[in-house]
Amino acid sequence: MPPKPRLSRETVVNILLALMLLAFPLGASAMGETFYITLATRIVVLALAAVGLNIALGLGGLVSFGHAAFFGLGGYVAGILSTHAFNAEPLLFGIEGTTSMPVIWLVAVMICGIIALPIGAISLRTTGVYFIMITLAFAQMIYFFAVSWPAYGGEDGLSIYVRNEFPGVNTAQPLSFFLICYVLLMLALGLFWLLRGARFGAALEAGRQNATRLAAVGIAPFNIRLVAFVVSAMMTGIAGALFADLNKFVSPSMLSWHMSGELIVLIILGGKARLFGPVAGAMLYVLIEYALGGITEHWQFFLGLILLCVVLFARGGLLGLLAGKARHG
Repeated sequence: MPPKPRLSRETVVNILLALMLLAFPLGASAMGETFYITLATRIVVLALAAVGLNIALGLGGLVSFGHAAFFGLGGYVAGILSTHAFNAEPLLFGIEGTTSMPVIWLVAVMICGIIALPIGAISLRTTGVYFIMITLAFAQMIYFFAVSWPAYGGEDGLSIYVRNEFPGVNTAQPLSFFLICYVLLMLALGLFWLLRGARFGAALEAGRQNATRLAAVGIAPFNIRLVAFVVSAMMTGIAGALFADLNKFVSPSMLSWHMSGELIVLIILGGKARLFGPVAGAMLYVLIEYALGGITEHWQFFLGLILLCVVLFARGGLLGLLAGKARHG
């Protein structure tokens, strides 16, 4: 009889991380500790945003320093639509607001995709540090637009007075909202896994390694990278909408370059191009923030030291330490 296929070490680690992330808020709910459910939800939402960036950065090697633009746009979509629904005031052209999460996610995906298309088309004509700077420039343009938009709070931000709704679920309950975010994260990870294992993912990684050879076999690296950039932006936009719902508040800080840097840090901490790299990175980041933030306001200094050690001694991130060399497929 042929030997039974064995799960790789990384697959086992991924399963354990998924179970830990689910078990933690379930246990917190059983003990009535609402704060820890919110903490777990923050991990999930940040991980979802980082999974989106991981498509562009991890698979395509596109170091985008402007993904906070899409994260913030998703947040503002949630805030603006719910505010107009709460106040019973129509948007432009008589369009009404809504508190329906699926509708908000769809609008966030559409807007992020529409805006990411020209940004990507322009930015991808550059490489290296120029690509980093031009994506940063686009994000800062959107950031300063939000700051100077008094109709929706300007630099003070926009409060969301009620949590948006999902059919058949009481989203006001922290555990229910966590489970919605968790399911979306698992779906995003499934999409990342499918893209990485498909011809698209192979072409994207080949373009990262040698774009000239990819073009020689008849595949345009620009088109592949543009699709990856747009899909990445759409996924990050959904995370932004969830983040706004979680905090019941959206502000220009979601659009700032600090947010873009935070997402990149999550990927580096967890492991670039790894399936659960963003999840591991988000778990480690929020744990450091929670554990050290209560001790000192300079907790970012220690985060910097940990990041430095990862870059110098653990290039595969936390998953590289736990699971060894990456094996795709």
